Amino acid sequence: MALPTTPTPPGVQPLRFMPGAASSPATQSPLYRRLAAELRGDVLFDTASRGRYATDASIYQVMPIGVVVPRDEADARLALDIARDFKAPLLPRGGGTSQCGQTVGEALVIDNSKFLNQVIDFDPVARTVTVQPGIVLDHLNAWLKPHGLWFPVDVSTAAQCTIGGMAGNNSCGSRSIQYGNMVHNVLGIQAILAGGEDVRFDAGWPADGAPHRAIADGVRRIAERERDAIAEMYPHVLRRVGGYNLDLFHPQNERPYTADGSVNLAHLLVGSEGTLAYFRHLTLQLAPLPTHKTLGVVNFPTFYQSMDLTRHIVALQPAAVELVDRTMIDLARHNPAFRPVIERALVGEPEAILLVEFASEDRETTVRGLARLVELMADLGLPGSVVEMPDAGPQKALWEVRKAGLNIMMSMKGDGKPVSFIEDCAVPLEHLAAYTSRLTEVFHKHGTRGTWYAHASVGTLHVRPILDMRRDGAAKMRAIAEEAAAMVREYKGAYSGEHGDGICRGEWVAWQFGPALNQAFAEVKALFDPENRCNPGKIVGTPKMDDTALFRFPPGYTVKPITPALDWSAWNVTRDPVTEAESAPGTGLDPARGLAAAVEMCNNNGHCRKFDAGTMCPSYRVTRDEQHLTRGRANTLRLALSGQLGPAGLLEPAVKETLDLCVSCKGCKRDCPTGIDMAKMKIEVRAAHAKAGKLRARDRMVAFLPRYAGLASRLPWLFNLRDRVPGLPALSERLFGLSARRSLPRWQAAFLGGDYTPKAAGGKEVVLFVDTFNNHMEPENARAAQRVLEGAGYTVHLSAVPGERPLCCGRTFLAAGLVDEAKAEARRALDALLPFVSRGVAVVGLEPSCLLSMRDEFLQYGYGDAARQLADNAFLFEEFLVREHAAGRFAPSLQPIGTARALLHGHCHQKAFDAVRPVEQVLGWIPGLKTELVESSCCGMAGSFGYEAEHHEASMKMAELSLLPAVRKADGDTLVVADGTSCRHQIHDGAGREALHVARVLERAMATAQTPAG
Repeated sequence: MALPTTPTPPGVQPLRFMPGAASSPATQSPLYRRLAAELRGDVLFDTASRGRYATDASIYQVMPIGVVVPRDEADARLALDIARDFKAPLLPRGGGTSQCGQTVGEALVIDNSKFLNQVIDFDPVARTVTVQPGIVLDHLNAWLKPHGLWFPVDVSTAAQCTIGGMAGNNSCGSRSIQYGNMVHNVLGIQAILAGGEDVRFDAGWPADGAPHRAIADGVRRIAERERDAIAEMYPHVLRRVGGYNLDLFHPQNERPYTADGSVNLAHLLVGSEGTLAYFRHLTLQLAPLPTHKTLGVVNFPTFYQSMDLTRHIVALQPAAVELVDRTMIDLARHNPAFRPVIERALVGEPEAILLVEFASEDRETTVRGLARLVELMADLGLPGSVVEMPDAGPQKALWEVRKAGLNIMMSMKGDGKPVSFIEDCAVPLEHLAAYTSRLTEVFHKHGTRGTWYAHASVGTLHVRPILDMRRDGAAKMRAIAEEAAAMVREYKGAYSGEHGDGICRGEWVAWQFGPALNQAFAEVKALFDPENRCNPGKIVGTPKMDDTALFRFPPGYTVKPITPALDWSAWNVTRDPVTEAESAPGTGLDPARGLAAAVEMCNNNGHCRKFDAGTMCPSYRVTRDEQHLTRGRANTLRLALSGQLGPAGLLEPAVKETLDLCVSCKGCKRDCPTGIDMAKMKIEVRAAHAKAGKLRARDRMVAFLPRYAGLASRLPWLFNLRDRVPGLPALSERLFGLSARRSLPRWQAAFLGGDYTPKAAGGKEVVLFVDTFNNHMEPENARAAQRVLEGAGYTVHLSAVPGERPLCCGRTFLAAGLVDEAKAEARRALDALLPFVSRGVAVVGLEPSCLLSMRDEFLQYGYGDAARQLADNAFLFEEFLVREHAAGRFAPSLQPIGTARALLHGHCHQKAFDAVRPVEQVLGWIPGLKTELVESSCCGMAGSFGYEAEHHEASMKMAELSLLPAVRKADGDTLVVADGTSCRHQIHDGAGREALHVARVLERAMATAQTPAG
């Protein structure tokens, strides 16, 4: 199929700004010097910063000229003015979550997300709100919720996408069947044109003399001239977001742009992808929050049935009908955050499920809708196929899994990944089953398969064939796109149904709309932007979708030779795209690829930009800088490993800078749907620095702490002088960089000392692993755990080897990159503990970061089955008690402890391993005690991070996000519980409260109670 080319606006040459500038040093750019001198916001022209903005959630990478992060609207206007003086192209950007390459280009990127994110005006009576373009959808809806309103274009990236970006793409969302697309919910846009004019586009036609009157009249003339082409070529489906919305003058869809049929010129800007103007303010139409919702999850034995029966379900008038296919179900099961949620929604082993939501101000209406769904499915031959979810909690959890669909699919390991280019084709519902079936055959013909999810209700199914873009992916992408396009035309659908045109669908604009409208789009572009400076190369004058020079991973892409310190072979796999069979780890692949493949799992969707829940990413939450974001770090590592930052690889200064505020919280290990483990990746960077001899004295002092801890415990009066003698804190800051504003842990006599003989207590045994911190600094925790376990009838073996220093997990060495030292400590622990493990005795630990190293890093050292045996038998104290209680071996008889409320803060590593709930369960055994979990990210201490002078401010900001305010708000009778030694220290320093390990709380409850042996 030959595609017509997309013309450049008449009289305008294709723009390429200052050849070579994109690779020139920042100091050689006059544009940079002018921006840096006059702007108050960030001006980022270094290679690493530009590289972090060179990608979005698409397959493309294009280096921008530079990046500006304006501090306010005046700063943004000044940046636009300076860019105009240099004739530099402009690219406004929000969350950078576009899937088609809309937010990448050789232009000056204006990042609106950090500062331009405020509500400007609000009218609760008229149900309207005016906002700046950088406000995140979820943040806006949280702001609106107390008023009983919301902005209902609920896209899956709601936690990170911005309103400006949604307007640029004409986003849709899961409930568009009820509320329409973005274009149906935008009332006005205050914009700055390429020439500098500040104008408002809305339902009122501009008056004579208005700066945009000539543009408006010109657009109307074009629309009138092309009336017949608009009637013939614009798809008659709700999901159609390609080209420009010239049909606003002659509506073609069942849902018009405005209720009264009037023309609102703001709707021409919606979906324009930044090619017509810069959005300064957007005025939105709001909707009442649905008071009640019910959800029915319909399980289908075949995928075809799910598609074929969708039209019958839509007839029930639900608010949403969303698809989750078998691939996504299986991948969700492999994610610890999603596994329990998805399994509650399944009946047997379905090939697909549909999430059917009913929403109303009347609960009975939603309940009846759910009952009608159950009845309908029985009538259609699928009785018992509906899992009913009338309650809000399970509904919200399942919707979160659906929203993470893209990221879940991108968690596939190997070079082959689901690729976005035809995923938003929309067809009428009566053709949905036939279209999906035929497209599946096309995939098989080309040796691949597709993953399906999303908006069954409106005929837009996100489908991504699995392709390897490093090898033959580009050719297959072209072939599949042409066959899919032919089917879309046959079924009278839309090739671009939701995520816009960008690079991957720009060339198809001419195919969809024909040469006359294609030329009309070029004329519209020229009216707004005669110099072609607004996001050039999108919608008009676009490149080819398979121009490999624009790929993030072009053919021939390689990584620098590297010998990782840890084992990354689990990522070094190939996958058959049809059978999904994986090769054995490392088989037939370059050993250096494992680390790079793990880094490349980041698909740039920006899930790590969320603020409302989970742990990640604490450093981004306090800085809002792309550099200090999991995505930004992964991009930096990818650029470094492939040599795009320079010859030093992981030793490039930019790598150290972007990891400087990473607290190794492992929040991304759990919260990132593609499984980016930045804590583990940071170990590799630190290991490279250690190997190059770049460790500081402070790094070594912290790393070797377990080695000199015994001496410190024997001479606590000497080692505790630092916080007792005036002047020593300041001296320690000057000499070692330890913050004078931070107290240090207090050394005490060691818990593990002298000869110890376990008290025989029958057949139940356990090993209590006492880490360095609970041994030498907080031995009261170890004593409490021992007493609780012995009181419960266990023979307690202590992790002490006669004649040797205490066992250690090696975490302090990992923090410094001394992996060989950490491995040696792990080997000692394995040798000492395996005799117990081999006969079924559990190893129980108190400090989450130490014990959980046995379930994580120990597995990366190459110790094989021995490490796996220990990992399978290593438990946190509370995890062990919950397990034993469930098995009937631990039946505590506890008494009230004199307080009715406990405030619980979970350690980051507990959250990463889903190990906070056992603490809640254990505390729940205490009569009269109600536990409240602090919804917090990292406490900010993160091992030695919070003690370091240069990180003290960031540490406290992390703590002040939610943890410290919650502790200060609690009354004096409230018990504060935290298992992490660093967490307890942060709470002490920041709020002046003593936090207790759960072992001490249980000891208190058991002080006068007897615990019968099971």
